[in-house]
Amino acid sequence: MSDSALQNTPHRRFNPLTREWVLVSPHRTQRPWQGKVEGIAAIANMQFDPGCYLCPGNQRAGGARNPKYTNTFVFDNDYAALLPDVPQVSANDADLLVANSEAGICRVVCFSPRHDLTIPLMPSADVRQVVDVWSQQFQELESHPWIRHIQIFENRGALMGASNPHPHGQIWSTDFLPNLPSRELSAFEDYASAKRSCLLCDYLRLELEKNERVVCRNDGFVAVVPYWAEWPFEVLLLSKRHVAAMHELASDERDLLADILKQITVRYDNLFQTSFPYSMGFHQRPADGAAHAEWHLHAHYYPPLLRSATVRKFMVGYEMLGMPQRDITPESAAKCLADLPAIHYQLRDGTP
Repeated sequence: MSDSALQNTPHRRFNPLTREWVLVSPHRTQRPWQGKVEGIAAIANMQFDPGCYLCPGNQRAGGARNPKYTNTFVFDNDYAALLPDVPQVSANDADLLVANSEAGICRVVCFSPRHDLTIPLMPSADVRQVVDVWSQQFQELESHPWIRHIQIFENRGALMGASNPHPHGQIWSTDFLPNLPSRELSAFEDYASAKRSCLLCDYLRLELEKNERVVCRNDGFVAVVPYWAEWPFEVLLLSKRHVAAMHELASDERDLLADILKQITVRYDNLFQTSFPYSMGFHQRPADGAAHAEWHLHAHYYPPLLRSATVRKFMVGYEMLGMPQRDITPESAAKCLADLPAIHYQLRDGTP
């Protein structure tokens, strides 16, 4: 394969030192970026931004025009990291320079038509609509026989790479199983084989017994700062019932998922009285046609703020080269989050 094919095609490159893959999307460098202009004052009370390419009725950077949508809106990413139709190309030089072209479908999910409503400020019924769309998208995307993994995620805030302040998330579906879900799958399978039970069911049972790292809960879900947390205020969201994917949740459980998403993010905003930045994502079973009874639905939240809205903590130095390190214990972080009010700081006077 020629170097020019690699320079214009989404592909994975193999790292023989870590034995993991790196996704490369060279065609995506032209995507628009509005994240750098995000500021709380700039978007507060701005329900519609005529310059925002995600607001209803506005033209997107790729030329398409959004419909005047009134609830959650999904579209194929105009600057997708992966494309459904790519040439089948590969390279292997002595098992050290290894690359494979990869296909995928990338979509954007606008949570609300309102430019100023993040999940903690959205009505619960509207968050439930987001949950339903996520579930529908998982089922629709896994119907493609070549899709192997579906990653639903949200980057909130320019600090975490969000290219636009309009509240939105993304869905990347791929024809391969990425590094982290692959490692989790092995852990689930090994634990189920050795213990004849579910890793996260057993872990959740311990967390509820000890009640040292629980942030919030309802009848369907529990949010904890995990015992092994690496990020300062990392949260692991767990379904109480053993299900492998979001669309397996009953209607009342979807309401409860919407509720717990608000509970977590309200606490994040209240922590530093700001629109709290984070990356979050759901890990659901692989979309390879197997039942994966060993898999347990969960989500990860990774926020970078350490002690204030201006003190940040990223994985750098020893953490990038050696192993994760943290100063705040999971127990103290959980207590800090759990003790925060359940009402968003912007709504305590009764008005949004």
